[in-house]
Amino acid sequence: MQLELSAEDQEFREKVRTFFTTEVPEEIREAVREGRELTKEQFVESMQVLNAAGLAVPNWPTEWGGQDWTELQRHIWHEELQAASVPLPLAFNATMIGPVIAHFGTDEQKRKFLPPTANLDIWWSQGFSEPDAGSDLASLRTTAVRDGDGWVVNGQKTWTTLGQYGDWIFTLVRTDPDVKKQAGISMLLIDMTTPGVEVRPIELIDGGHEVNEVWFEDVRVPGENLVGDLNGGWTIAKFLLGNERVGVAPVGQVKGALARAKEKGAAVLADDPLLRARVAELENELLALELTALRVVARSADGAPHPASSVLKLKGSELQQAVSELTLDLAGSGALVFGAQEGSGLEEWAQRAAPTYLNFRKASIYGGSNEVQRQIIAKTILGL
Repeated sequence: MQLELSAEDQEFREKVRTFFTTEVPEEIREAVREGRELTKEQFVESMQVLNAAGLAVPNWPTEWGGQDWTELQRHIWHEELQAASVPLPLAFNATMIGPVIAHFGTDEQKRKFLPPTANLDIWWSQGFSEPDAGSDLASLRTTAVRDGDGWVVNGQKTWTTLGQYGDWIFTLVRTDPDVKKQAGISMLLIDMTTPGVEVRPIELIDGGHEVNEVWFEDVRVPGENLVGDLNGGWTIAKFLLGNERVGVAPVGQVKGALARAKEKGAAVLADDPLLRARVAELENELLALELTALRVVARSADGAPHPASSVLKLKGSELQQAVSELTLDLAGSGALVFGAQEGSGLEEWAQRAAPTYLNFRKASIYGGSNEVQRQIIAKTILGL
């Protein structure tokens, strides 16, 4: 495989690298680099800077802000974003509902939603998972019943990431209870300020408020907010989740985290050959993952992910967790107390080690659980 970039692609890399490191505010990039929680305003500012330069939604159709790039250039864009510690464009907007509306939406829906979605003037939330419908998404029970020209929605969604910031929520609902469960699902776009919508926080093990429950009680939704065909939601969901898994291996992010762990824990590493061996092993595995990502890019056709993208998701999440565990070990007793007050004498990176480690336990679940990815690998790659 040819690993050296062409002159054109090298020029492209330098162009986006320069933009990311000079145009996105340094305080935002520093917050990402140091693992701090971003504010809503920082997410919005960063994505709007990218969107103004046409760099927020390159996977969209060009008429709606996308770029006519090669798959390799999209890969370079993604890697350089992470390397520069630029927040990735909000996934709910950029890689989930945006491509769905562009592909399945009416012309009116495209005009109404796509420009503010690309610019993060609308913050979208994802209404898929339910208490008894996570990996088995087709078992969802939130209902939408016809009422005149619209719908009345009742039910509950859970694990709604950053739903506390949401303006609208793209929601899978059951519109026909009398057919096979995959066949009776539709997608509705719901304004989260509509009466009957309630967002309740879920406190995570790391003490943060990242996810929520969303409740719908007799929520009235206009008929024009149906996306695609009635009872065609399962097809849309598969399309959306396929897009979600593209670029899911956070190679650049993990490489940066490992480099910072080596820097911050240099004194501990100097005295412990076993920890140094762990670092070397992680660096080798990251290199292998990076090369696998390039192979997947080279073999993807027409924007459809190669089956080996499941390898990226599986191994990428494992390495993300492994680096967070290494950082925890390097922090030692300094990681036992997080949220300490200024002047405590505890280093900030050490205080963040435990919350980061705990938070990344989720990486093996979202984007398709690692168990599901192993099944995909066994079936589509190994032919088992």
